[in-house]
Amino acid sequence: MDLKQKYQAAYDELESTVRKRAEKRRYPAMGYTSNLDLLCDFKTERLNELLEEHTPKARLDQMKAAEIIRTMQDLLETMVYYCSNGIGGEVDVENVELIKETFDFSYGMGGTAVQAALALNSVGCPSVVHLTDDSKEVCDILNTPQVYTVSQDGRLVHTDEIRQTNEQEPHFIIQFKKGDKICLGAQEMVIPCSNRLIITKITVNEFVPFSKPYFRWIEQNASLVSSNVLSSFNALLNPELLKERLNFTKEHVAAYRVGNPEGIVFFEDAHFHSIDVKKLCLETIGASVDILSMNEEELNHTLNHMYQEGVDVEDIISSVEGAKSIRRMFGVRKGVVIHTKDYSMYVGEPLKADIERGLIYGNLLATAKANNGWYGTKEQVKEVLEFGFGDRGMKNYQTVRESKYAEETVLVPSKYMDKPKFTIGLGDSFVGGVQMCF
Repeated sequence: MDLKQKYQAAYDELESTVRKRAEKRRYPAMGYTSNLDLLCDFKTERLNELLEEHTPKARLDQMKAAEIIRTMQDLLETMVYYCSNGIGGEVDVENVELIKETFDFSYGMGGTAVQAALALNSVGCPSVVHLTDDSKEVCDILNTPQVYTVSQDGRLVHTDEIRQTNEQEPHFIIQFKKGDKICLGAQEMVIPCSNRLIITKITVNEFVPFSKPYFRWIEQNASLVSSNVLSSFNALLNPELLKERLNFTKEHVAAYRVGNPEGIVFFEDAHFHSIDVKKLCLETIGASVDILSMNEEELNHTLNHMYQEGVDVEDIISSVEGAKSIRRMFGVRKGVVIHTKDYSMYVGEPLKADIERGLIYGNLLATAKANNGWYGTKEQVKEVLEFGFGDRGMKNYQTVRESKYAEETVLVPSKYMDKPKFTIGLGDSFVGGVQMCF
């Protein structure tokens, strides 16, 4: 079966897959953060106007990202830096009014856990989420047929039964498109790649308050929890608090495994503001998880900047070897997933689950969101089947098949989009899709 046929077969079996999961009450558990995203109606023309108004004598090629955005100049220089390099990232903001007064926004959802759950909901697949920001705005977006959470009295409920207990946390999402031009006087820069900048005002997720009823429900109903997704430890900046949360999670994972020895513990990496915090996280939790998942930027950062192991993420064999290094360094039990806009792959020991099918579902849900701007329905996922495969993804696919790593590596090229309509939450949609194979 060729790649096109594999994608078609995955889609043809999508409805029966989600129906069986719903009938058998097989839930991926999605932890741990939620927040309100404010999606910026961003146009480079507006950025250019602001640059002319506030920084008329500045040099575009000398602008750097601020560590914390405090002023209009900080905001503009940070945006130019990320746009001109075509890279994604996160930066904290001191005063949210600065952002609100500069751009128009619409509501969206933030947090790996809840975005993955919404992606699954759109194709009819149930999941259980852990909430941190439980504001009305967040719960209204999450109030869908297949997204469940656990109430304070331990019941599995929809979010319309949740009453707010924590402070709302806004994340401002600025998405920029490949080919758009940044101009200041006679200076001009072309954005080389579509991506997004996230500007955050951390409130509740600085502490990631754990809902004990959520963990208790998973442990008591472990046989129903097909996979246990851990994410968003990057929000924790206090090392001592992070240690406390990680140790609690390790105990929780052990209890979950007692009730479901076959269940998959899936850890999604993220952008961390501190290398020391990220090291603490990976070195503490790595040996407790079955699968560690990350994108190519996180692979590059971990190996090249944190541990000086060396990896060339533009070279697929080097990336496979990098994934093997990640598994060895942190003692990951089964394997490592790398997901990019061009391909996704699993490197590790054979699984009982059809991980190739999981990677395909992950790619489909991510591309459907990129194409539509929201979580793709079954009909919108079907549209993705008509897209071709990108050259880089196909080249990497052939290279791996012909390499000495072919038996331990499963690589699936993504359906290619040159100019996605949406770039935020694509990795989170991917994470959701992968869970359908467990």
